[in-house]
Amino acid sequence: MDRVLQRSLEHPLPAGMRDLLPEEAANRKALSRCILHRFALFGFQLVTPPAFELANVVERGLGAEAAADVLRFIEPESGEVAVLRPDMTPQIARIIATRMRERPPPYRLAYEGTVMRRRSGRAKKHRQIPQVGVELCGIDDQGGDIELLELAADALRAAGLARFRMDISDAGIVRELLAGVDAERASDITLALARKDEVMLAHHARGIPCATALLALPRLNGGREALVEAVDVLTACGNPGSLAAAGRLLALFDAACERGLEAFLTADAGEVRGFAYYTGTTFSVYAEGPGEPVGAGGRYDELLSRFGVPMSAVGFGLDLDMLAWARRNAGVALLARAGVVYVGSSGDANVAALRAQGIPVIAMAGRESAVQHARAWGFAAVWSGSTVIDVSHGRERATDLAHALDFDLDRAGFASSVNLDSRLKSGDLAAWVARVVADQLSGA
Repeated sequence: MDRVLQRSLEHPLPAGMRDLLPEEAANRKALSRCILHRFALFGFQLVTPPAFELANVVERGLGAEAAADVLRFIEPESGEVAVLRPDMTPQIARIIATRMRERPPPYRLAYEGTVMRRRSGRAKKHRQIPQVGVELCGIDDQGGDIELLELAADALRAAGLARFRMDISDAGIVRELLAGVDAERASDITLALARKDEVMLAHHARGIPCATALLALPRLNGGREALVEAVDVLTACGNPGSLAAAGRLLALFDAACERGLEAFLTADAGEVRGFAYYTGTTFSVYAEGPGEPVGAGGRYDELLSRFGVPMSAVGFGLDLDMLAWARRNAGVALLARAGVVYVGSSGDANVAALRAQGIPVIAMAGRESAVQHARAWGFAAVWSGSTVIDVSHGRERATDLAHALDFDLDRAGFASSVNLDSRLKSGDLAAWVARVVADQLSGA
């Protein structure tokens, strides 16, 4: 191979892009399916938006400030400017406003896909971000916020995480305190709050109304007591909008605790993530391992009005890369190896019978090569003659099918004089092979 070509193929992908090899792809898909199943149990139905949108759709949903965060190109058929989607929420809003407009609310929609962004955070080095998420549109009371907090906690537990934190806030607290402050100064104050830099905050907040309340925000985080203090501070400030937001947040915290979420809840009265986009409740989900949230969401009651269908809305998304990282950190087992390498011909009845049992199977000649192939490609077992060889977890353990079948017959009350040789040649034996493989994977 040409040396220049060989060097170019060592890292042939654009910056921020990556491949998923079979094991990682299988685990990603299994994790996604697990979460989508939990979404479905809460009544959320899957929609699949396109990979790119016209730029004006995304900008209408996210605002012109999102322009720096997208990858643009000219759509060749129309000559219009299009973008690779940086966020699926505007796409869901477009779908509701057009394709589903005649259906009665509330809308409970789920999605799965990859978003593309130019910016990278400290832990997010990839441009392509795989997500699963939900949007709940048409419920304007606190019940919608509670429903999504419950759903987020349910999905994370189903994904194998026993320890995580949902940090809730309300965008109205800071927005109302900064009402009337010029944009540049408000940006500086927001940055100081995001960093919890009290020195920087004191400098930029000097002389503005409710400066005392702003200076208190960086420490008003933790449990319920922080929210009670926030209500007291904002009462003294005399800003009715921020006080209403703080009271709303405290009520949400109490309601979530009553629904059994107390062990997973924290609160931050000074959180500013996305406060220009969200209109009320916001929350971020954290777990040990990743340097960024594994998920985030909130209430965005103004978004659908930009698409001509004024409606309250709340949603959240989970980052599958960050979630997989948290699972690894927590020692959650990866997807069990599955499938059988059958020593023989692909035309043998046993091959079709195994597939009928729902077990992936390939056929190969030669026991030794079959074992090597199973180990390299993630198959759980090798079926060779009257033996099933477990190669999962780096071990090799053989089970004699005649003995396994004899045991099953005894357990079922049948005489063991059944002609085992004829059974070993029959596709009916696949049921026993499937049971043996399942027992091996479970450690039985």
